[in-house]
Amino acid sequence: MTKHILPAILSCSGYILTDTEKRFFAKHKPVGINLFARNIQNKEQIKKLISEIKQTIESDDILIAIDQEGGRVRRLTEPEFRSYAAAIDIGKLPFADACKAAKLHASLISADFQELGINVNYAPVLDIAYPQTSEALKSRCFGTTPELVTALGKQMINTYLQNGILPCIKHIPGHGRSATDPHLHLPFLNYSLAELETDFLPFRQLNQCPLGMTAHIVIPEIDSLNPLTHSSTGINKIIRQTIGFDGFLISDAIDMKALQGTSGQKAARAISAGCDAICYALGNIEEMQDIAASLPPLSDISAERLSRAKKLLNNKTTNTNIEAQAQEYQFIMKNVSPYQETYDATEVLNHLLQNTNHKGD
Repeated sequence: MTKHILPAILSCSGYILTDTEKRFFAKHKPVGINLFARNIQNKEQIKKLISEIKQTIESDDILIAIDQEGGRVRRLTEPEFRSYAAAIDIGKLPFADACKAAKLHASLISADFQELGINVNYAPVLDIAYPQTSEALKSRCFGTTPELVTALGKQMINTYLQNGILPCIKHIPGHGRSATDPHLHLPFLNYSLAELETDFLPFRQLNQCPLGMTAHIVIPEIDSLNPLTHSSTGINKIIRQTIGFDGFLISDAIDMKALQGTSGQKAARAISAGCDAICYALGNIEEMQDIAASLPPLSDISAERLSRAKKLLNNKTTNTNIEAQAQEYQFIMKNVSPYQETYDATEVLNHLLQNTNHKGD
């Protein structure tokens, strides 16, 4: 049953599938497809693209994933879609208001997704913000304490699931302590596991989330040679055992410069280390062909985790009073001074697409 499924969430190059992409996706049947700004023109175009993807791969429940965190990290933007606050701004609110805003935030995004056919949000971010946290990450964190991050993350996770949308907690096991941007360099967390317990806590408390995404970080106390995404010791001991996450584990984007090698090599190492699927963002057909040639079929245990997650897509409740929710969300957020973001971490990958030849590092 699973022998024809590629353990990868891949991407496409534009507003429609090219003939080459259609042939490739039809043959390899990836677990899912990521959408980025380059794939989004307007609502009708997005619906047609998603329909085209489902028809090509012959799957109505294929994962259609997107980064719609809020702040600058959102692919569905004005004027066709509502503006959403960055996580750090939600976390600035008084606690009760923050919990309400987090719930409304996820409810409104769920309504957008339901209209379009998107079923996965790479959110919420459960990393904890520290003074040294990279600008690539800081505005995407709810706050500086595990209690606040856990509480607001839980509100979002539950709301997405109530609306038949799969949330994906990231970046397991947390890299808020690092000042290094993994899009560009490999972060090292030179801390003891006792010190990192604080960072692990939100992920442990919310380990029943159906999807999770790895962090491209090295924790020398666990594995001094390999980033966690490529470390079987790190995935088994930290993510699966210490944190207790038994959901479908997706690598952070393998395009990032934190990982070394060709796309196929990076993908194969992630699956061998224990990721259930890899995430690939750049939409380069040659690199995707390399990935497909390098990966085994989706494993039985990964297929079981994926099946558990997909069952939650059936929670397709009708989201009502959208405009009232939007007005309440705007009212709650109106007095928060927005964090001055200077860097959209995920869209950096598209700039890499334009400025490199993508043949590995």
